[in-house]
Amino acid sequence: MQMHPAKRVEIVIENPLVGRLTNALTEAGVTGYTVVPVHGGAGRSGRWTREGQIGQAGMAMVICLIKPERLDTLLEAAFAVVERHIGVVSVTDTLVLRAERF
Repeated sequence: MQMHPAKRVEIVIENPLVGRLTNALTEAGVTGYTVVPVHGGAGRSGRWTREGQIGQAGMAMVICLIKPERLDTLLEAAFAVVERHIGVVSVTDTLVLRAERF
């Protein structure tokens, strides 16, 4: 089975900013992403959990799989949203089937 190189970008961001981030990614030509709720974690500020939060509070993870040559454009769009807010961006190498979808 033929596998193709791609980049997996994971962006953890505050829920109220998800729409702004996904709009920026779409404008940058990203054709697909997945939004996953984040239930808790730990970081520089210590441990946290969604338990007890009301409304739009909390965090989400936006996951994108893209062709390597499109990475810089995606990162520029993501950084424009994330730079002034809580958020983490990570990039890993991956392999995908059906490269034409990315």
